[in-house]
Amino acid sequence: MAGIMISASTGAMNSLLGKLATLMGEEFAKLKNLRKEVKFIRDELGSMKDTLEVLGDVDKLDPQTKSWRDTLREMSYDIEDIIDDFMHHIGKKSESQEHGFAKKTVRLLKKLRVRHQIAGRIKEIKALVLEISVRRQRYKLDIPQSRTVEIDPRVAVLYENAANLVGVEGPVEELESLLKDENEEFKVVSIVGFGGLGKTTLANVVYGKLKKSFSHCAFVPVSQKPDITKLLHGLMSQLGCTPSSHHYELNVLLDRLREHLQNKRYFVIIDDIWDVSAWKVIKCAFPENDLGSRVIVTTRSLEVATACCSLPHDYVLQMKTLSNEDSRRLFFGRIFGTEDACPNQLRDVSVEILKKCGGLPLAIISIAGLLASEGPNREAKK
Repeated sequence: MAGIMISASTGAMNSLLGKLATLMGEEFAKLKNLRKEVKFIRDELGSMKDTLEVLGDVDKLDPQTKSWRDTLREMSYDIEDIIDDFMHHIGKKSESQEHGFAKKTVRLLKKLRVRHQIAGRIKEIKALVLEISVRRQRYKLDIPQSRTVEIDPRVAVLYENAANLVGVEGPVEELESLLKDENEEFKVVSIVGFGGLGKTTLANVVYGKLKKSFSHCAFVPVSQKPDITKLLHGLMSQLGCTPSSHHYELNVLLDRLREHLQNKRYFVIIDDIWDVSAWKVIKCAFPENDLGSRVIVTTRSLEVATACCSLPHDYVLQMKTLSNEDSRRLFFGRIFGTEDACPNQLRDVSVEILKKCGGLPLAIISIAGLLASEGPNREAKK
């Protein structure tokens, strides 16, 4: 089965949108009026489908919103019936490969009577869609936000037991030596590599080992679309600069942080920064004092990593994939405890899985965790 096209939350929307996509195909490109109407209906129903998915995550709805939701679901079935009736009428099943549904439909639509019929059906569908849309606006129905909260996978990394980590010893030593040199000038070290290589893990291990050597420390995530104001408030909180409940412009927040850190030896990790423009703002919070202050930046972009390290003594550390030995140690350790404990019948398939992981710690941990949850002797692993 390709997939469940009808669900309790969205009704027949998935199936319906697929059928409308057929009516938007290249074979209908010349039928501009029909295509335009169908596009309008498809776009409206697409938005309504998204709304139904949001409402599906809400435990309790007010009576009006619940009634509107139920009506919308029923409407999806009614519209699907209209589309199915139309497809059946003009010949849903093709008689040969050369005379498929789309081509046959276009040929029939050239006949005035059939054009009039389908135009009437499309107007009927459009009227249903407009009616339920207007009803929502008329009663000012409030669609609550889904309570589903996206969980940042890096959070778990921050609490990982260092004893469980594999292959980080060399990079940890290198990063430590870069940060602990005798040069007291302000220094930035960028850790760069694609997703899943363990940049956050490496930064967190070093942060845990060195933070006692600094008077003020902070570890803040950035992400692809950062809220800079929220990020700066997070920095202020961790660095002991009491954030105010009042709303301040960015320059005021930056000035307060700079003033607070001016005579401090600080250690800050800016994790997962995606854009040079974001760094240009964030770096303004860090005074370049000569007290041995350090900043680590993790990023997937070499361009960003290089931009963060603009001073001569700054450094870009490029992450590497795990060696074959470390990959095996991590994989077998997560599932069986040791490689020797792996049953002989599972060794070959384990090696193949490791090849596909390509030395990426995150991929190895994810798959090993999935297999471990099934139990080492489960037949499913085969």
